[in-house]
Amino acid sequence: MKLDFNDLERVANLFRVFAEATRLALLQELKDRPKSVGELVDALPTTQANVSKQLKMLYDSGLVTRTKQGTSVIYEICEPMVFELCKIACDKLNRPASKPRKLSF
Repeated sequence: MKLDFNDLERVANLFRVFAEATRLALLQELKDRPKSVGELVDALPTTQANVSKQLKMLYDSGLVTRTKQGTSVIYEICEPMVFELCKIACDKLNRPASKPRKLSF
């Protein structure tokens, strides 16, 4: 099936979501369990404002959900394809033609 240009734009927009290291770090932090914004801020070497900005992009793209629990907002991955796509990317980077360091998501 050949995609039209609008469909290709939608695919490109999804790939743009994965094209930022902080967003990938957030997805990696959420891999094992849902976490609050505060937990995510503590886990990453960036500001609360940047974490919130990147979480909004992940939420707007439909990759994570958020729920309010008291004064906290809890984020959780809701799209399992995140792990499949990251595994494919890590497998490509682990091939002999690239750096010898093994990567895993």
